[in-house]
Amino acid sequence: MSSDSDHQCPVDGATDHQEMIPNKKNAVLVDGVVLNGPTTDGKAGEKFVEEACRLIMEEVVLKATDVNEKVCEWRPPEQLKQLLDLEMRDSGEPPHRLLELCRDVIRYSVKTNHPRFFNQLYAGLDYYSLVARFMTEALNPSVYTYEVSPVFLLVEEAVLKKMIEFIGWKEGDGIFNPGGSVSNMYAMNLARYKYCPDIKEKGLSGSPRLILFTSAECHYSMKKAASFLGIGTENVCFVETDGRGKMIPEELEKQVWQARKEGAAPFLVCATSGTTVLGAFDPLDEIADICERHGLWLHVDASWGGSALMSRKHRKLLHGIHRADSVAWNPHKMLMAGIQCCALLVKDKSDLLKKCYCAKASYLFQQDKFYDVSYDTGDKSIQCSRRPDAFKFWMTWKALGTSGLEERVNRALALSRYLVDEIKKREGFKLLLEPEYANICFWYIPPSLREMEEGPEFWAKLNLVAPAIKERMMKKGSLMLGYQPHRGKVNFFRQVVISPQVSREDMDFLLDEIDLLGKDM
Repeated sequence: MSSDSDHQCPVDGATDHQEMIPNKKNAVLVDGVVLNGPTTDGKAGEKFVEEACRLIMEEVVLKATDVNEKVCEWRPPEQLKQLLDLEMRDSGEPPHRLLELCRDVIRYSVKTNHPRFFNQLYAGLDYYSLVARFMTEALNPSVYTYEVSPVFLLVEEAVLKKMIEFIGWKEGDGIFNPGGSVSNMYAMNLARYKYCPDIKEKGLSGSPRLILFTSAECHYSMKKAASFLGIGTENVCFVETDGRGKMIPEELEKQVWQARKEGAAPFLVCATSGTTVLGAFDPLDEIADICERHGLWLHVDASWGGSALMSRKHRKLLHGIHRADSVAWNPHKMLMAGIQCCALLVKDKSDLLKKCYCAKASYLFQQDKFYDVSYDTGDKSIQCSRRPDAFKFWMTWKALGTSGLEERVNRALALSRYLVDEIKKREGFKLLLEPEYANICFWYIPPSLREMEEGPEFWAKLNLVAPAIKERMMKKGSLMLGYQPHRGKVNFFRQVVISPQVSREDMDFLLDEIDLLGKDM
């Protein structure tokens, strides 16, 4: 007599798994192609991935914080073309050759993870975000429906909810986009849809002359968005700013009245929290008052400055942001979530975002699915395929906690203050203005110009200094630092502190190296 154990049922899923294993079948010929199993060599592919990951670990991750490594290995374009062997050929190349190409790509790429990369509004290496990026690249999801991206849609929902709380809204909506420029365009179109909903279906032909207002220091994406959306760049009114780069509310209201007097239809004001060059924060409360008086949508481009909301010490920079109708915020900047990681957040909870952008594709957004289709959020986007960018930020937030993100912001701004104090002490360095964020704008005046009167000749010569020093530092590979002219000011350096890998010694090195590279000019 057999025991019960002789007749035990298989573990759940075991039978299904066995049924899923295909039986080997004879080869068939279809359209001249022999079909008999996969043609990819899985073992060779796995080995290549393993070796490439080891290379990335050794040459990128482990060297990311090593100040003895170069920031860049500069080569002019034509020389670099030859070094990289960019030609695609009829026959594939062997794995060892591909690994050599990978090594070359790493060698000649700019090391944005380097502690002395200060060139842009992003920098440094967040290890948790990096792992999240590895995972999403391997899983290759597209975030439009719950059925194909269940985890990442729930992650995005959780991150958006938390970001909305930091803005100060009780509820809201939002979506992650490929860049702050796209978030600004979304907001502009959303504001237009709220003002003139018929435009979505009937187009621009019967619409009034729409006018929007933004700071003279705004991001250039506002002009691009107006052009792309058919509003026209001539219908973007640039409001004058004060000496610190902040929009002047009185000038805004004058322009609103003037537009109405001319028969135009004002519909949007875009304020900026953290301008690209000067790091200025517009006075949001006063601007919100004007928007309320005139019935205008208020969008805040906080792509750069939004991360100050994480800091109890510095969130006052964005005082009044809770009164905005929409906000752009890029965690890939100060919070280092990895490019790209950009959210558009909307106060509205009436599904305005979905109404504005939905196309109701029946092959994706079927309404008779077996689960709650409210989680199929892809129709809120102008994209079809969409990357799970929120996951990078979520992983970093889970690892560091809110307190760790706050510390990241506070430390960056403390280092900025240290650099400002050092600039004031050193001969030959001159601040443009006292910064309120992480943008430190300054001139380096070489010894040959220090006794010269600040007239036209002085400024003409000083204009040549920053580009020449930039060339020398890049060819040496010692650091990278941005420069620009700006609104009548000749070329000056803009230093931005972001990465927690940056030390006080790196700030000292920055000033020492500029002096070393420029003192003979």
